Amino acid sequence: MELTTVADTYVVFHDGTDVHRHDDLRPGTEYEFHGVRCTTLSPPPGELLCRIATVNDVHFGEVECGRIDHHTEGPILRPVPGEPPYPETMNRAVVAEIAALEPTAVIVKGDLTNDGLPEEFAAFQQCYGGFGDRLHTVRGNHDGYRGQTDYRGDHWVDLPGVSVALLDTAVARRPNGNLSTEQIEWLDTHLASADRPVLVMGHHQQWIPSSPATPRSPDYFGIVPDASDALSDVFARRPRALAYTSGHTHRHRVRHMSCGAPTIEIGCVKDFPGTWAEYRVHEGGVQQLVHRISAPAALAWSERCRYLYSDFGLDYAGYALGRLEDRCCNIPLR
Repeated sequence: MELTTVADTYVVFHDGTDVHRHDDLRPGTEYEFHGVRCTTLSPPPGELLCRIATVNDVHFGEVECGRIDHHTEGPILRPVPGEPPYPETMNRAVVAEIAALEPTAVIVKGDLTNDGLPEEFAAFQQCYGGFGDRLHTVRGNHDGYRGQTDYRGDHWVDLPGVSVALLDTAVARRPNGNLSTEQIEWLDTHLASADRPVLVMGHHQQWIPSSPATPRSPDYFGIVPDASDALSDVFARRPRALAYTSGHTHRHRVRHMSCGAPTIEIGCVKDFPGTWAEYRVHEGGVQQLVHRISAPAALAWSERCRYLYSDFGLDYAGYALGRLEDRCCNIPLR
């Protein structure tokens, strides 16, 4: 029995493929359900101005889940005969859940595809294109391994009560990420004139020097350290920037820059736990809620993926799900 989501008026538990939702709760109140104690979130101050939905690591075209390069260790999972490709199962389900929310914007933070093939980009667009002008997309490393330029570039999106700076962190033919001097200047210039709080988003996670287990290296798997430092410097001098939120690592985790701003990682759509994030923008801050995709077929697949990478000694379920406070939390104004 896992406590997946804690909001202000409801909580959600998952027990295998069973979903238990408890509604009509009081904000900021302690409860006990299924032997688990939890406290509902208090909403940020002021009026709710808009909702944003984000996904990342959707991987259209992937056919083997859990494979690392050419290693034969795993377990490596595939759909059983007669099942649709699992990226279609997971993404169709998440699109339906997001559509029911009726968000102001839907943001996809990279790894739209497995290998950046035209048919994979077409499958992504067919699935998510129904959001129309509300859809804002940036590429990830899997979308540029062959030097492709689809979805290349940075975007600034103004929404009620918040702006989103969407950064293209992908590097052609490389798994890790970077931000050029021009991109840092672009972000800094926009933040200097921003008239509302700003959420900064990209595919790759940020390198943080306070992580002792992660040495400073140009081969760091996320945004390389020099560019990560430059991003932190922008946050330090531009308090309009509330948080940096990314994907890439297929996990939920929150760390903090030296200025105190959170740098957030959101888990993937394509396997366990199969999640997406909702951002509720209030006048006095932003609330992040992570939701597990709960359509029966999606839950059945994501449950099969709990033990990915166990041959490498990884507790993938614990790694990917992360801490509740990293999934559901408030992001205050700075």
